[in-house]
Amino acid sequence: MEDFKLLLEVKNICKSFQKTPVLKGISFSMEQGHVVSIIGASGSGKTTLLRCLNFLEIPDSGEIILKDEVLFSGDMQKTDSDKDLRRKRLHFGLVFQQFNLFPQYTALRNITLAAELLKFESAPQDERSRIKAEVEKHGRELLDRVGLLDRADAYPYQLSGGQQQRVAIARALALNPDILCFDEPTSALDPELTDEVLRVIKSLKSKETTMIIVTHEMSFAEKVSDHVIFMADGVIEEEGSPEQVINHPKSRKTRAFLQRDDI
Repeated sequence: MEDFKLLLEVKNICKSFQKTPVLKGISFSMEQGHVVSIIGASGSGKTTLLRCLNFLEIPDSGEIILKDEVLFSGDMQKTDSDKDLRRKRLHFGLVFQQFNLFPQYTALRNITLAAELLKFESAPQDERSRIKAEVEKHGRELLDRVGLLDRADAYPYQLSGGQQQRVAIARALALNPDILCFDEPTSALDPELTDEVLRVIKSLKSKETTMIIVTHEMSFAEKVSDHVIFMADGVIEEEGSPEQVINHPKSRKTRAFLQRDDI
């Protein structure tokens, strides 16, 4: 039996927008190397939860603890500098629905840009050529990992939607995040391109790669997840193994969601 170490604890996270509560006390934990899939209807709070974990939104209250470090607690929300927030975001790599690649850069440059800038911050001038070469080598390795090494010099407009999303996945991996987060990674893709992206995500599953995936692909969630969370109306309505939540749900709301034709 493999030994997995507790990596992330989320405790009672709440978030409101203009006095409308969106997250109403979300708590869960996950271990290193596990995959957690979050499912639920539009408006249930899934994306807001991901954005709070990535510090693109700041929760109103609760705690986020990663590797025993308190990244967020309610009394910290007004004290973090922009530099502190950038440091905390490095723990989480986020793959967006709409790819968000820079159109003026090649696939390789999209992957290497952030890592290069980050390493340049603390490097002396005479080290920059070496760093640039190392970052580019790593970028090519990541392109190879997602099956696109031969498209390193292509610009986003020259790539299919599935290829663009695979570049976005490689870009998220380039900063070596503790947790890789996906926000509906196939929702902007045609059905024939969805499988190629899901295959790449599935290939990343390992004891070293920890993932949180917001998805509407139930068969994929069932195959790749260690744990499934079903959210409804800003709360965790039901959670457990894929077998429990997807195949034998206990909650009436979970059953009603899984019976819908549009997921």
